[in-house]
Amino acid sequence: MAVNTLTINGQLVTASQGKTILEVAKESGISIPRLCYLEGVSSVAACRLCLVEIEGSSKLQPACVTEAQEGIVVQTNTEKLQDYRRMAIELLFAEGNHVCAICVVNGNCELQNMAVKLGMDHSRFTYQFPDRKVDLSHEKFGMDHNRCILCTRCVRVCDELEGAHVWDVASRGSQAFIVAGMNQPWGEVDACTSCGKCVEACPTGAIFCQGSTTAEMVHHKSTIEFLHKARTEQKWLR
Repeated sequence: MAVNTLTINGQLVTASQGKTILEVAKESGISIPRLCYLEGVSSVAACRLCLVEIEGSSKLQPACVTEAQEGIVVQTNTEKLQDYRRMAIELLFAEGNHVCAICVVNGNCELQNMAVKLGMDHSRFTYQFPDRKVDLSHEKFGMDHNRCILCTRCVRVCDELEGAHVWDVASRGSQAFIVAGMNQPWGEVDACTSCGKCVEACPTGAIFCQGSTTAEMVHHKSTIEFLHKARTEQKWLR
């Protein structure tokens, strides 16, 4: 297998052919912020937090979908990137209704943790206060569209790991939202197997277990990574 050599933050690293910059950085102990990326499902570069600078390129590149090529020089934590990431997080808070104090994952939220990590304590942008619904039609789970950041983890996990394709994205731009089935109440979608993979994959309090109270719920995205690895390595075949 061909191996590429590249430089990340001044560190010389090697990468197998086809590996992305994000995967190589992770293997080398270099942390790159991300929210939409989830090991075990396809990458879509939706959150734009993993953007990096590549020497010789005038554009920032998403590390989760950019292949690690021979000889490239990558910077992952410049002042420019830090400012951009803070702005991206501020926009996510401004365009949704993220009231952390009463959220079921307060203290266990990837969006909240990212805001703290990037030093964001307020948003410079005008809060939109959109009128979004909460779907409690499912017997086990709930969907709070106010806290959804359109990372599409739920869409990809349901499609690629469960094979049910319950979730999808409707509309465009600021009007985009996650839909169940053909824009039905979640509880009325026959394709849903109630497996809970979308619940575990969600980085915020958007998809939750009914009955959870403030700060009580913890998502376990490692469950998704374990299932993917087990299936890939055929751990359960006899």
